[in-house]
Amino acid sequence: MEGNAMNLRSLLGFYGIFFGLTFSALGAALPGAPTVLVVVGAPGEPEFGTNFLQQAALWMQTAERGGATVVGFGLQPESATNDLEQLKSHIHSEPLDGPGELWLVLIGHGTFDGKEARFNLRGPDVSAAELAAWLKPLRRPLAVINTTASSAPFLNALSGTNRVVITATRSGSEQNVTRLGLPLAVALGDPSADLDHDGQTSLLEAFLAGSRGAMEFYQTASRLATEHALLDDNGDGLGTPADWFRGVRATKQARDGASLDGATARRFTLIQSPAEQALDPAVRARRDGLERAVESLRARKAAMPADDYYRALETLLLDLAQVYGAAEVNR
Repeated sequence: MEGNAMNLRSLLGFYGIFFGLTFSALGAALPGAPTVLVVVGAPGEPEFGTNFLQQAALWMQTAERGGATVVGFGLQPESATNDLEQLKSHIHSEPLDGPGELWLVLIGHGTFDGKEARFNLRGPDVSAAELAAWLKPLRRPLAVINTTASSAPFLNALSGTNRVVITATRSGSEQNVTRLGLPLAVALGDPSADLDHDGQTSLLEAFLAGSRGAMEFYQTASRLATEHALLDDNGDGLGTPADWFRGVRATKQARDGASLDGATARRFTLIQSPAEQALDPAVRARRDGLERAVESLRARKAAMPADDYYRALETLLLDLAQVYGAAEVNR
């Protein structure tokens, strides 16, 4: 464990982040700024531990650059804390309401026994059902990113309104070590992952880049992919794979007609563009509501007369143009 602690000091020192039980962005967090909980689980083999610490360092660096409050778990010597109780206690201490997003990042190993999926903490593990119960009272925006094997049941358990849930696998039976975590962590702070060219990289865009990075690993190694990441942000608990997206919009349709994901994850961004930072919160809320209405209308397009669809779309787009125009004038 001491070797892992030394690796963490080295990695976090390289990324310019203070070593300790918790990590907070320098200076006071802005009102409505996100809180990012980075949880590093039991490493197992040493090479896995080094990879997990690298992911944690990248998440913390990106969160700090974005002005978020960052809290790390699983980063002190094992005898210093009970990771399960520390995580549970902190989640229960978080505000239930407000505009500030809560991001929960799970880095490590996961297991599934056919009934229950678990994230492997040092000491007692946490199950999907336990985590769902801890998070149930939260009404603020929430993102849960589980990069482990057998993580898919966490999507089913945690899905809900105003939530983004990402898992590295599409079923609990995908039990091999996953590759999603590192390229996703890299992408979130990488401007080149900004597919819609709005000056910022959203969680959706990081998910798409991370999924591509994971698949490239298997292709390069000529190996059969043993993971298939999913993103759920519409509360139906089904999830959408990355290869269903063209740009930042899902273009394939589920056979059962289920609605597609992506609209909410586009609004989760740790490092905001200057234009986004300049938006008044009320204007941002109005814009987000209109964009959700556009996505909902597009999902119903096939069932609507063409004239009705385009009239409704024109009204929404004109309202959006007014919102952006007023924001430009007031900047």
